[in-house]
Amino acid sequence: MPEIAGRIGDAFADRIRELEEHALSALAVRSYETRGRERPEEGCSVRTPFQRDRDRILHSKAFRRLKGKTQVFIDPAGDHYRTRMTHTLETTGIARVVARALRLNEDLAEAIGLGHDMGHPPFGHAGEAALDALVPGGFRHNEQSGRIARRLNLTHEVCDGILTHTGEREPETLEGKIVRIVDRVAYINHDIDDAIRYGILEEGDLPREEIEILGATGARRIDRLVHDLVEHSEAAGDIVQGDEVGAAMLSLRTFMFERVYLGPDTKAEHARAHAAIRKIYEHRADIDFIAGMTDRFALSYAETI
Repeated sequence: MPEIAGRIGDAFADRIRELEEHALSALAVRSYETRGRERPEEGCSVRTPFQRDRDRILHSKAFRRLKGKTQVFIDPAGDHYRTRMTHTLETTGIARVVARALRLNEDLAEAIGLGHDMGHPPFGHAGEAALDALVPGGFRHNEQSGRIARRLNLTHEVCDGILTHTGEREPETLEGKIVRIVDRVAYINHDIDDAIRYGILEEGDLPREEIEILGATGARRIDRLVHDLVEHSEAAGDIVQGDEVGAAMLSLRTFMFERVYLGPDTKAEHARAHAAIRKIYEHRADIDFIAGMTDRFALSYAETI
C-alpha cells in the first residue's frame, strides 16, 4: 500500500507541476517549490502543500471561532452583521479572483486569506487596542495569526503571507501582497454596509469625491477596486493599485477610522470591550486564551470573574 500511495502521489505532483508550468505566470509561486515547513512532513498524494494548508486552517478551532468575533460592533442584535469569519471568506473570495486573473497561485492566496485573521482577538479594533495597551511589548493580531500558523506547521509562504497581511513588513510573495490589499478592499466596504445598518452612517455621509471615483454601492466599489488592481498589477509585474483608485481607497479607510472604528458613536462599545479585556487579563494573563475568545464568551467570562 505505501508503494501504491507513493506512485499516486508522485503522479499527482508531476501533473500539478505540468499544469502550473503552462497555466501560471512566471511570477507565481509553484506549489511544489515551497520553502517547506518548520517540521518536515510527508507529502499528500491528492493535495498540494498549499491545499493542505487551506484544509488545516479550515478544520482548526482558531478558524471556527471567527464566527463568534464581530467586525465592528460587539455581539450586535441582528443576523446580517459581518463576523470575522464572513470577512475572512469575503477577503478570500476576492483574493482568488485577483490571483486567477493574474495567473498566480490561487491555492496559496486562498490559504493566506483564510488564515490571516485567525489570531484576531474579540471585539474587533477595540479588543486589539485593549490587549495592545496591556501586553508587555504590545499585541498585534497579525503576529498572533502568524504564531497560530506556525503551530499548525503551515508552509513558509502561507505563514509569511499571514504574518505580513498588515504591518510594516511586505509579503515575500505576490499572492501574499494580494491578500494584504484585498483585506482592506473587503473590510472597508462591508463595514460601511454594517455601519449604515447600525445607524452610525447614512449613504449621504460618505465622502463624495471618493465615492464618485469608486462607486455608489459596495458591489460597484469592490468591482472598481478589483479591476484597477488587476490592470495595474499586470502592467507592473507586481501587486499595485492605480494612483487615483488607491488614494481614494486610503481616504475612505481614513474616513472609516474617524467616523466608525474610532468614532464617537462607538465609544461606549470600546469602553465595554476595554473593560472586559482588562478584567480578564488581570485575572488570567494568557494571551492565547484571551485572543482566542469569541465576543460572547469574553463578555460572559468577564461577568463570572
